[in-house]
This record gives sequence, C-alpha cells and structure tokens, in this order.
Amino acid sequence: MRAYVGRLVGAQAAAHGWGATFRSFFHPRVVTMLFLGFSAGLPLLLIFSSLSLWLREAGVERAAVTFFSWAALGYAFKYVWAPLIDRLPVPVLTRLLGRRRGWMLVAQGLIIAAILAMAFTDPAKSQASLTLMAFAAVLLGFSSATQDIVIDAYRIESAGSELQAMLSAAYIAGYRLGMLVAGAGALFLAGSFGTAMGQYHYPAWRWTYTLMAAIMLVGVVTTLLIPEPASHHHDEAGCRTWDYLRFVLLFVLAVSGFIGVFFCSAHAVGPLQRVLSGSGEHGRVVGFAIAMLRLGVAWLAAWLVAWTAMGMGVVDRAMVRTAYLEPVRDFFRRYGIRTAWLLLTLVGVYRISDIVLGVIANIFYQDLGFSKGEIATIVKTFGLLMTLAGGFLGGVLAARYGVLRILFLGALLSAATNLLFMLLAHMGHDPLMLYIVISADNLSAGLASTAFVAFLSSLTSVSFTAMQYAIFSSLMTLFPKLLGGYSGSIVEALGYPTFFLLTTLLGVPVLLLVWCAGRQLVVKID
Repeated sequence: MRAYVGRLVGAQAAAHGWGATFRSFFHPRVVTMLFLGFSAGLPLLLIFSSLSLWLREAGVERAAVTFFSWAALGYAFKYVWAPLIDRLPVPVLTRLLGRRRGWMLVAQGLIIAAILAMAFTDPAKSQASLTLMAFAAVLLGFSSATQDIVIDAYRIESAGSELQAMLSAAYIAGYRLGMLVAGAGALFLAGSFGTAMGQYHYPAWRWTYTLMAAIMLVGVVTTLLIPEPASHHHDEAGCRTWDYLRFVLLFVLAVSGFIGVFFCSAHAVGPLQRVLSGSGEHGRVVGFAIAMLRLGVAWLAAWLVAWTAMGMGVVDRAMVRTAYLEPVRDFFRRYGIRTAWLLLTLVGVYRISDIVLGVIANIFYQDLGFSKGEIATIVKTFGLLMTLAGGFLGGVLAARYGVLRILFLGALLSAATNLLFMLLAHMGHDPLMLYIVISADNLSAGLASTAFVAFLSSLTSVSFTAMQYAIFSSLMTLFPKLLGGYSGSIVEALGYPTFFLLTTLLGVPVLLLVWCAGRQLVVKID
C-alpha cells in the first residue's frame, strides 16, 4: 500500500530520470494502448456526428435524428453490465485467449457487425429501414461501451502503477485519432464518393461505413497479438455454465424492466413534458425534473425485478453479491469511509469546468462570427494536435513528478484557461486569438485528462477492475453534463463573459478537493 500510494502522490517519482521517462513511451504495453485507444475511439462518432449528417442528407426529420442519441446510452450505464465482463467467461475464447482478450474480441466483432449493418441499410428507403438503422446504432453503442469496459480493465491490469500515466497518454492519443478518422475522415470519404446535402447518394455512405468496419480490424489484430494480463480474479468456486446463464438471465430481466417502465411512462407524461418545454425556463426545469423522476422510477423497477428474481432463486445470491456489492465494499474498505467519499466527490466534479464550457463552445464560436471552415481548421484539427501534445506532456510529467501533482496542475490550468474565453468574447472575431485560446485550452485539457485517467486507474483494485473503473468513468461526467445542460440558459441570462468567469470559479473547489485527497492519501501511508 505504501509503494502504491507513494507513486500516486509522487513520493517516488523523482527516482526516474527524464531519459527513462521518455523511453517508457516505447514500452510494448504503451504502444499497445495507442492501437487499443484507436479501436475504442473509432465507433463513437459513427453514432453521433457522422450518422447525424447521413440521416439529414437522407431526408430524415430532425426529431427522428435525435432518437438516435439513445444509441449512446451504453456509455452512460456501462457499469450495469461491467460485472458480467469481470466475471463471466466467454465460451471457447476465454480458454484460447484469456478473459480480457476473449471479451475484447467479442466486442470488436459486434462493433464490426453493427457498422456493416448500418452500412447496408438505407435510412431513406422506408420506415422499416430507419428502424433497422436505429437497432444497428444501439448495437454499436452497446458493443462499443463493452469494448471500453474491457480495454480499461486491460490497461489497468497490464502494467504497474509506474506506467499508468504513459498508458493513459497513449490511450487518449489513440482515442482522439480514432475519433478523427470516424469524424473528419468519414465525412471526407462520403463527400469524395459523391454525396452531399441536397444530393443524397446512398452508395457513398455504404462504402464509407464499410471502410470504417474494415479499419476496426486494427483493434482485432492488436487483440490477437497482445498477451493476456495476469489474472487477479478468484473465480466463484463451483460455478457451472448454468450458473453463469442464470446470472445473464437476471441481467436481461432487470434491463427489460427498466426499458419497459421508462418507455411506458413516456406515453403517460409525454404530452405534459411537451407543454412544459414551451412554457419558458421554469417549464423546462420542471420538465427536466419529470424526466429525472422517470429515470429513477425505471431504476427502481429494474431493482425490484432483480430482487424478485433473486427471491425466486433465478440466480445465486452469493454470485450477485460478489459481482455487484463486493467491488463497492472493496473500495470503501481500502480507503475508509471518509477518504472514499472524498475521492468519489473529486471524481464526480474534476472535469466540471471544461465539460460545462464545452457544451456551448461551438455555439460561442458561431456567435462570434467564425465560419464552419475556421471552426474545423482551428478548433477541430489544430485543437486535436494541441490535445495530443497536452496528453503527451501530461504523461511525461505525471511519470516524473507523480499523478496527484499533475492532477492539481491540470485542474488549475483547465479553470484558468477559461479566462481566455472571456478575453476572446470581448475581442470578437479574431482568428489569431482563437488559435491562442485553443492552444491553451486543449493543451491543459489533454494534460488534465491524462493525469485523471491515470488517477482513476490508480484507485481501481485489480480484483474488480472492470466494475470499479466503469463506475468511476460514468460518475466523472454525470454531474458536469447535467449542469452543462443549463449552460445555454446561463449565457442568455448573464452573457458569455460572466458565464466563462463562472466556469473558472467552478474549478476552485476542484483544486481544494485535489489538495485534500493528496493529504488523505499521504496519511494512509504514514
């Protein structure tokens, strides 16, 4: 425990020279994470921006296009089935490849199948085709989130804490490159194949998505070549295939209960929400509260279904307890109640400054008069390079000085660079200033993200890797995204300069939490 936490707070970081730090970027495990990160980042924009443009070109109404946002729910709730990934073997593949690589290959196979299903479906053909496209998109979201679960677990288990910062930097770099290929790359391919708004050409999108499916073979080949990490799991004694099937059945029943209640409740409160959404700011707040209530009732229904099924003996209670409760108990047991809640609070708010600002960033650029070309060149392309540079810098500094020190630096820079947006708001349309703002903002975001991923990895027990990291990664965006939903209302009420000042101030409590976490973790090893 002393060495483990010591690495986290930087007590031993100085033992490594700069040469060793830079050489670690060429470590086989680090290079592996670059390719796995690419495999994880590729599917994301095939569900969001690229698919949205395809649907709009096909003449699909905006209301129907927004329906496809449900395809990404898997990313938000992946912790629900993470225990299955942690505990259940894959027939044949687990024996041949190991548990992590076996699940990784299954997820990648499903991703390729989902992308091909989308490729060979023309959403403009009929309502049935549009429905089939929706199911394929949901499958892509689910299988991509599953791949994320496995890759996160593999990254944490494949190397010690001394390499986690470098692994995080390589993973983020690969993830961003995958997003670039699926975003700008897919749009470039579709355009070169002859489709455009007002000149819809389905074969262009078919070939584009087919090529994207082929590019996913990068992840498949990587999975087949890499070694399986050392196992830290203690398989349930006496568990048979039937026990695992019953466990899966419990999961299916609970999910069915959630989906049934959530969608049935939409018919009951849908008209009310539509009325409220058009009745001003207070109406939208009440409508949001109703949506959250529906979500809570659906979760309660899923829990009741699972509890009833366990009472009827559908699944072994001990197996459920080990999969779902033990990871939570382990975390609180290792850190203690007080420190555990402090760490969870830090996880939940660390990215609040950049996420809340990021929700409205593109609208801000348009309001200042920047064209789509300028946004694509400066914000997207140049911004990606700055993010990659920041991730590289964050990995080097975290390995050299310790994760928590760079975590503090990343939080400080992420909040402080928001002040540059205030300056840009006063200067108006100034491309040079936008370059400066994007350089500072994306460098700090890349640095902070790398340190944060390494920090989350350090909090995770190798005995419950998939479940614990899935909880952390879901928690880290929940509150910032909920608050970010009100960013437009805040700008309308206060204006851009005041909004950017508020996002800067939101970062102050984060600095205090990082400082307190560092003190608490040091106490753990004294």
